Amino acid sequence: MKSMNKRYLLLLCVLVIGLVLAACGGGAATPTEEPMPEPTEAMEETPAEEPMPAFEPMVMTADNCDYGGLLKEIAALDQYTVQFTMCSPDPAFPSKAAFSAFAIQPSEYLESTGGSGQLLEKPIGTGPYMLDSWNRGEEIVYKKYDGYWGTAAIADTLVFRWNSEAAARLLELQSGTLDAIDNPAPDDFQTIADDATLQLINRPALNVFYVGMNNTYEPFNDEMVRQAIAMGIDRQRIVDNFYPAGSEVASHFTPCSIPNACVGDSWYNFDPEAARQMLADAGFPDGFSTEIAYRDVVRSYLPEPGVVAQDIQAQLKENLNIDAEIVVMESGAFIAAADAGELPGLHLLGWGADYPDMTNFLDFHFGAGASQQFGDKFPDITDALSKGAALSNDAEREPFYVEANNLIKQHVPMIPVAHGGSAVAYRAGIAGAHASPLGNENFSVMDPGKDTFVWMQNAEPISLYCGDETDGESLRACEQVTESLLAYEVGGTAVVPSLA
Repeated sequence: MKSMNKRYLLLLCVLVIGLVLAACGGGAATPTEEPMPEPTEAMEETPAEEPMPAFEPMVMTADNCDYGGLLKEIAALDQYTVQFTMCSPDPAFPSKAAFSAFAIQPSEYLESTGGSGQLLEKPIGTGPYMLDSWNRGEEIVYKKYDGYWGTAAIADTLVFRWNSEAAARLLELQSGTLDAIDNPAPDDFQTIADDATLQLINRPALNVFYVGMNNTYEPFNDEMVRQAIAMGIDRQRIVDNFYPAGSEVASHFTPCSIPNACVGDSWYNFDPEAARQMLADAGFPDGFSTEIAYRDVVRSYLPEPGVVAQDIQAQLKENLNIDAEIVVMESGAFIAAADAGELPGLHLLGWGADYPDMTNFLDFHFGAGASQQFGDKFPDITDALSKGAALSNDAEREPFYVEANNLIKQHVPMIPVAHGGSAVAYRAGIAGAHASPLGNENFSVMDPGKDTFVWMQNAEPISLYCGDETDGESLRACEQVTESLLAYEVGGTAVVPSLA
């Protein structure tokens, strides 16, 4: 789950997998019986069957709950039962358990590949597809797993391809070489809707695009500087010019469709005069020089990263006399640098929901276990978030999220810009086509009318390991192979049974 830092998440994933497998293992499977021969006088007495190995349950208990997580104990009670004991009530726990970061993989495989990096490229799971090949830079090919425990995949072969250019993705879809594309450009929505050979399915805007700053670097260590930049960017202009229908300016960090997301004060209004005065009061009447770092990867929250970066660059110069150099980075290196707190200027990033709860947005970014993306933590924010996360009733949680939202506005660790509407475009007539609000489309339920389904997304996955939840392209790719104890309904956020 994304409310934890990656190191803790990895350790917990391995722990949960081990305990679940312990609960489900219990010895070798009983072989199918063959017909017994009729007894004869010469036949010896049938020897007694050897007893099954005794079930040895695993249990892991935390000394206390001060380590920052929510689990006090995980115990395998018997061969088919795992019990989670929480440090405090957690209304989002079923949704977290459905998140693919907790996908189940064979313990033997985890042990044999531990530390080798093989898990990143060769996942083994319980899903409807299995990995056939990954041709780096070209495509990933999956084959239907004939022994799948659930409903078999419809298409025998699933192919993932990628292209960072929205126009190129659409051109291939129109030419018939693809069955579906992710994130068509905002200007192409109407073109797709008017094409009888295509179908456009909108995706709800459960995401946020923000401009990040790290408070350990000057001048962003000054709260007045951060507030001035917040007032000096016209966010409505960005949404109007570069986002598709269904998008909206972010009044708060978390999308308002999530309970308690938009309680507390709304974000700063665009006020360039007040912004310039505040920047001058902070000691920068003539502005300063910095940089804007981003990765050239299309996301639902940032459909046109290059032009948005240029517009923010222009606004900073026009409104605040800030000279910002644009720095484009490779996706994996950019994420790593952001998490490590190594980006000294502004950076453009965003977040898509893993599950519809405040903890998924606020705790991951501003909680006690957050990365160094924004620099030093704000204890008043982390305290409010910890109290809110410990309650199970939305009404009881509300005062703490009012406090957290107001403090985020005051401290300005980042600037929430937009909740981006997006869509998936398919060939017309594909049965089961859908757009997941969580970005985890399930291709096993789609019928392309042929043996192979070809999908094109914005970028190549960084890895095929769902435990690394920082990259949406990677999550979608690994989710075709692995499964968790619970799951999200196809095309929705409701939790349904899976392996449990």
